[in-house]
Amino acid sequence: MSELAAKSCVPCRGGVPPLKGAELESLEAQVPGWKVVNEHHLAKAYSFPDFVKALAFVNRAGEIAEQQGHHPDIYLTWGKVEIKIWTHKIDGLTESDFILAAKIDQVA
Repeated sequence: MSELAAKSCVPCRGGVPPLKGAELESLEAQVPGWKVVNEHHLAKAYSFPDFVKALAFVNRAGEIAEQQGHHPDIYLTWGKVEIKIWTHKIDGLTESDFILAAKIDQVA
């Protein structure tokens, strides 16, 4: 289990600045395959051999999101799932976004 995946998401109450620059680069390096887009959100696409396996992954990812109280945008299509994560309260990224990404990777 990665160091990030071992942590829990912390609810954001707002009033904190989103992460930028080197902080984002350091965290991005800890979640291989995830991309920081415009210093605003994380994105990753997963491929599956069919719709059923993709849907099963979406359900597992959704369970994790609900447990963590941190909900990503999930796009499901035949054999593919795309996920975007950011902290809506501050319209940017926090460490919790990377924690959720690491936890989702564990069930992929």
